Amino acid sequence: MKIAITGGTGFIGSRLVDYLLTEGHQIKILTRSLKNKEAKEGVTYIKWLSDDSNPAVELEGIEAIYHLAGESIGGKRWSTEQKQKILNSRIESTNELLSIISKLKQKPKTLISASAIGYYGNSESETFTEKSKSVDNKFLTSVVHQWEGQVAQAREFGIRTVFCRLGIVLHANEGALNQMLLPYRLFIGGPLGTGNQWFSWIHIDDVIHLFAFVLQHEELNGPINLTSPHPKQMKEFGKTLGSILNRPHWIPVPSFALKILLGEMSTLVLDGQKVLPEQALTHGYSFKFPNLNEALTDLLQK
Repeated sequence: MKIAITGGTGFIGSRLVDYLLTEGHQIKILTRSLKNKEAKEGVTYIKWLSDDSNPAVELEGIEAIYHLAGESIGGKRWSTEQKQKILNSRIESTNELLSIISKLKQKPKTLISASAIGYYGNSESETFTEKSKSVDNKFLTSVVHQWEGQVAQAREFGIRTVFCRLGIVLHANEGALNQMLLPYRLFIGGPLGTGNQWFSWIHIDDVIHLFAFVLQHEELNGPINLTSPHPKQMKEFGKTLGSILNRPHWIPVPSFALKILLGEMSTLVLDGQKVLPEQALTHGYSFKFPNLNEALTDLLQK
């Protein structure tokens, strides 16, 4: 299959590309710059989001698109400027993608877009599935709603459109888990805030396999949660992490300290949501790492 990917050189995108190549697909990666791109058999790099690019010409005949482009949510403190950048990067790249699709004589059958469980808002008591509505309208919730709203316009072209709402992706060297490891390795790990907030996690391998699963299962449409079927409260997550590392879980980090350190971005660790992957389970996906202990053991003891 001929597949286009935005964000194909990022944390998730690069791993998805490698997996799709093993499945025999031809990959076209949309990128802002063609400089210093690693040559790979089966991969073509196409310039986009610049005045001197015309990607539609090179994308004629593609059968599916993965849309993963967007400014990292946890990369920098949320200043007013950074919050606007987070939103704009998603809206502008989506609008450009829709413009490209409008120019294609043969439209792709499927558009699979990254999204986030931030869609649901934060709660310590609610359990969210794909059928759930939002419980607040904080910054992240608003971003995800606007993002999905733009992506949904692809349906006007008759394209199957799926929103992959990602939980906290676990990988030993990147993302949230990597940032949490240092305190435990220094014997000063402990609960963040109250520890009662829900941590809806997923192993990176299941992320990649689920993205491929969505492509293969044409009956899937709309939102699908990419989270483990067994979310944990932060205090339980920390205890499990400490146990696997053979380190104590004992020094709490109070909420006020994290708010001073991180500002509004502290919501990423102080607030949470209990999210279940109802769609994935209903359609027969079998998680490689459904349980936290197995997932962390795989990531940290390889």
